[in-house]
Amino acid sequence: MSEKQVNDCELDETSVCEEVAEDESSQPSEIELLQQELAAQKDLLLRTAAEYDNFKKRTQREKEELSAFTKCSVMKELLPALDNLDRAADAGIENPEEYKKGMDMSMKSLFEALTKLGLKEIETDGKEFDPNYHYAISKIDDENLGANSIAQVYQKGYMLGETVIRPAMVVVANCD
Repeated sequence: MSEKQVNDCELDETSVCEEVAEDESSQPSEIELLQQELAAQKDLLLRTAAEYDNFKKRTQREKEELSAFTKCSVMKELLPALDNLDRAADAGIENPEEYKKGMDMSMKSLFEALTKLGLKEIETDGKEFDPNYHYAISKIDDENLGANSIAQVYQKGYMLGETVIRPAMVVVANCD
């Protein structure tokens, strides 16, 4: 190659490099694009985290409001039973018939209020022992009762809907 051709090549390379440099300066580089995308993702992450935090706070506040509302509803249902207990206490020991009547009214009123709220007594009369609903505290042998039948109830059991709140404490007859 002649010296002129070498110089021409050098000029061509220089002009090409200058053209590439001009193109790069007019458009963002790949690094700049990635940095912009990273900044956008960070912003999205921060916004999402803030929304989630707000959601948690709102959910907690709603839960507390619902709890307060539920407590208020339960208390309203139980107040008549409390009133009856007050009346029974006012009757006092001097008038045992009025005291007993007040206690009976109180128990009836309380059970009605709890029934309205979904409480059900677990049946035990004439029933066979079922560990899902009954808690056996002892066993006896009794010819008059069938196998695994409930002979005696020490404490009533209750359900709320289909959930056992407290199993009935029973004595089971003729267990295996």
